[in-house]
Amino acid sequence: MTIFSRALRELLAALSDGKRLDELHPQWSRLLAALVGNYPADASTLMVSVEGGLQPVAVLGMGHEVCGRRFQLAAHPRLAAIAAHPQVCRFPRDCALPDPFDGLLDADLTHVHDCMGVALRDGDRLLGMLTLDALIPEQMAGIDDEELMAAAELLATCLRLTGQLEDTRSRLNQVLSSEQSASLHSPGWHSAAMARLYESLALVAPTDLSVLLHGETGVGKERLTRYLHERSRRSNGPLVKVNCATLPESLIESALFGHRRGAFSGASRDHRGHFAMADGGTLMLDEIGELPLAQQPRLLRVLQEGEIQPLGSDQPIKVDVRLIAVTNRDLAEEVAAGRFREDLYHRLSVFPLRIPPLRERREDILLLAGHFLEDNRVRLGLANLRLDISAEQALLAWHWPGNVRELEHTLSRAALRAMGEARPESRRSAVVCIGIKHLDLPVETGSSDVEPAADRLSTPDCPPPVVDNMLSLREATDTFQRHHIEQVLAAHDHNWAASARALDMDSANLHRLGRRLGLK
Repeated sequence: MTIFSRALRELLAALSDGKRLDELHPQWSRLLAALVGNYPADASTLMVSVEGGLQPVAVLGMGHEVCGRRFQLAAHPRLAAIAAHPQVCRFPRDCALPDPFDGLLDADLTHVHDCMGVALRDGDRLLGMLTLDALIPEQMAGIDDEELMAAAELLATCLRLTGQLEDTRSRLNQVLSSEQSASLHSPGWHSAAMARLYESLALVAPTDLSVLLHGETGVGKERLTRYLHERSRRSNGPLVKVNCATLPESLIESALFGHRRGAFSGASRDHRGHFAMADGGTLMLDEIGELPLAQQPRLLRVLQEGEIQPLGSDQPIKVDVRLIAVTNRDLAEEVAAGRFREDLYHRLSVFPLRIPPLRERREDILLLAGHFLEDNRVRLGLANLRLDISAEQALLAWHWPGNVRELEHTLSRAALRAMGEARPESRRSAVVCIGIKHLDLPVETGSSDVEPAADRLSTPDCPPPVVDNMLSLREATDTFQRHHIEQVLAAHDHNWAASARALDMDSANLHRLGRRLGLK
């Protein structure tokens, strides 16, 4: 229990430092490994209940992208059966229910043949779930149910403790700010850049301060606008989105501020305008950098006075609007070039937030990939959808000029191509694997500041092994992994924990892989 106690202390210390439950993947993984890492399972997960399903916060024996998936109980009958079972739920080897992790445990897309799980509860409330899977039938038959229930109770206690700490912190934030609690449940980003961004979002969301979201095309500015609105005091009010780049210059005033009937030729009826539509809510001005210079003084006056005057009207109208301006331009440079008013820029950028491009937060790529893979699995009606190792390396090596949007579209196309190769009669029950050929990324994978995947896997002192072309893919993969792990172990004096850190792997996963490859 020493390892468990240490893992629990690390978890509670991280929570005391202000981290949220869904940001603690390393701590949860160590806790999971301490409790079930020695069981004869090929994979295990700790999932927490979220709106609409279960979200993994720790996995052993599977890739990081699994943590980006959300498992709906209605779509996964085995998980629903575990959730309804009062004790350890074991599935017979001939169970026809599909396993949510079929094809995710090894390179051969093997289906799970031994599965068990325990629902983690607080009374009647489902807190989460512990699952264990194995590729060989009856592989986990020797696991003692009472021992597993004891481990599950410990995990449930940990979830209750972390939940209580989060609730206490949320109430404290509410008392101190006299605002709606700023505690956010972010997607559990792995990168420090996104963690910092969400901390800033938590700070500004409950206020009425104007926010300037700036970042490259495709980084998710509209999603973050919606995120801010939903966590503001105006969440019950309207969220109105306007793309300034699509507004004809002659109609901008009418579109934003409204007009009265007869104000100009063709004005056959009154029009409210976007500011009036957003009264009591949030107005998103997308591509604000495209707003013509001649139209900017009117917008500045509205922001200063809090009132609009529709075209054709001599009476101003008070509006209560929280403004979120969005741009992929550097407005400071636009001001210096004379294309944007400095006073308007300062009015808009009361609280500026830069959204980092995907190439600056590579730790999140596989997490996002898991989310998009699950979306495509559902959309295409597949049993499961995964990436092979070559595809994962290509995703991590590419510099993503189109950011998250490009990643989403790339995986959607790849999923369709990979499904097209499956036999028509087996598509709906197939585990489809996306390879590098399905991604169809440009040959020059990566920018000048990105180390190619091949260079990261070898060094001049550690050449890759010569692989026999007659070997199967599984045998060739095992040969490479065995050689690479041996080299890393030698470089770290055969310290498995240090080697796991160097390989960016969970220590329990490395021990399990080492046993399978005959290294232990």
